[in-house]
Amino acid sequence: MVAHEYAHGFAALRQGDTTAKDLGRLTLNPIKHVDLWLTLMLPAMLWFGSGGRFLFGGAKPVPVNPRNYRNYRRGDIIVSMAGIVTNLGLVVVFAALAAGVGVVANGLAVGAGALVKLQRIMFWGIWFNLLLANFNLIPIPPLDGSHVFYHLLPPELGLRYRQLSRYGFLILMALILFFPRALVVMLLPAILLLRAVLGLISPFTLVPFGVL
Repeated sequence: MVAHEYAHGFAALRQGDTTAKDLGRLTLNPIKHVDLWLTLMLPAMLWFGSGGRFLFGGAKPVPVNPRNYRNYRRGDIIVSMAGIVTNLGLVVVFAALAAGVGVVANGLAVGAGALVKLQRIMFWGIWFNLLLANFNLIPIPPLDGSHVFYHLLPPELGLRYRQLSRYGFLILMALILFFPRALVVMLLPAILLLRAVLGLISPFTLVPFGVL
């Protein structure tokens, strides 16, 4: 999530907006991206309220000012997609690391147990980044995908669509809590990509990794 938010701020800077930099948010320091509600209180409430069966949260969104972009439409799309592209890039990085760990472990006579745990961390890195990328592509304002979808709509309809952002969090929570099957369908691309990535690195897998 930190890399995702940093990517938004960096892309905004490249498009002419210095807001994130000026506010000290253009950093990989995770403390700067902690939100009292999204990062701490909400996940804790959901975790304990569900008996450890459900968890949802997020980082503090990096502030940007689209009015500062050199080209509003182009800048808005680039900045919105920057976090998603970063998460997909991290999928490649974690997949390469997982395969590398497998190669190293197969060449060692001892110490493979620790490498099994390390590879499992890489697997979770693959899954979480796929999940973040896919989730943020859901076209519900203010998620990143809504910014791209907005520019595909006629101006008047696009304006009404963006006004849904004030209710976006409630819509998302209703979707997660009351329509989990619909959410699973929306996240199907992440599940299919996970299976594909794990299939590619399966020759280097030390232990089976469950796939949804």
